Amino acid sequence: MTQTTLFRAQTQIELSEPEAIIAELCDHMVEHGAEVEARGDERILNVRGACARFSGQGRATVVGLSAPSLEGLYFLRMAVAAHLKEFAGASARTILWTGDGGDLARPPNFRILRLQAIRDLTPHMRRLTLAGDDVARFAPLDALHVNVLVQRPELSEPQWPRVGPDGLIAWSDPSTRPAFRKYTISAVDLPAGTVAIDFVLHPDAGPGAALAERAVIGEEVGTIGPGGGGLVAADWYLLAGDETALPAIARMLAHLPPTARGLAFIEVADEREIQPLEHDTQIRVAWLFRNGAMAGTTPLLIDAVEAAVFPTDGSRVYVWVGCEFDAFRAIRTHLRAGRGLRKDEHLVVAYWRRGAIGP
Repeated sequence: MTQTTLFRAQTQIELSEPEAIIAELCDHMVEHGAEVEARGDERILNVRGACARFSGQGRATVVGLSAPSLEGLYFLRMAVAAHLKEFAGASARTILWTGDGGDLARPPNFRILRLQAIRDLTPHMRRLTLAGDDVARFAPLDALHVNVLVQRPELSEPQWPRVGPDGLIAWSDPSTRPAFRKYTISAVDLPAGTVAIDFVLHPDAGPGAALAERAVIGEEVGTIGPGGGGLVAADWYLLAGDETALPAIARMLAHLPPTARGLAFIEVADEREIQPLEHDTQIRVAWLFRNGAMAGTTPLLIDAVEAAVFPTDGSRVYVWVGCEFDAFRAIRTHLRAGRGLRKDEHLVVAYWRRGAIGP
């Protein structure tokens, strides 16, 4: 039997109320899929193949982490440190990790890509094609999203993230750190070593849209990821979203098998925003047009999802929706209370909120 090599890290910290703080941390992690067990005075937290152990040693709380990969250890170290600081406040101000990963200069999921091409897909959708090393990490369909680091335009040099001694992301000058904006990887071309990201262009451009508008061939773009929910195996799908979700819907459609059945509802400004969607599925795509109404002000998606006819033949159902916050709340409530879908049968996310700074 081959023994798995584990990467390990440790820290000791004095907490004002250690038992209550660790219990709160563990309870919070359980909400995100972790499992907790108690062995004597030790709390053991298992999450995605990684493990965190909390125990008392005099006045100190000892934290021991292990994970099957250095990247997994990095994520666990960051999560534990962030939640200790959140729940313990000033008593967790100083966290110093020892062990594996102590020499990490940059987050292991951070990449610098170089802008290779710019293309307008529609009047309001622009595609940036970026080249870099190890783009295969962006190919899995269970993690479709990436954080794009949007640099402040007044800076002459980009600011990239570092890993602090507490395991959290650190910046040379926090006051000028880049903005983080989450986008979908629209396409991955492994032979070419490129990825594509689509940006919605709109008048009240936020940091992400502004990046796409002022993009210059050859400039460097930092990314952290991939992450976020993606494709789930099912027989029948309901995919729905506005322009911001279109790249994710298009990529999922392109990779679903010919046996996949279902419906896709895509809300856009007007007919000029229709894009050709390449797929071999039995999913029927319907475009919903606002025709002059502002994005986020119509019930188009809500009405379409509520009117959809779901299969009754025992097919495995999966619903994926990405939209504005108010529509997100209405659709999620309908799917849970009205349709009775389980948590593993749907994912509804708010990609943006009307009145807030744009993506």
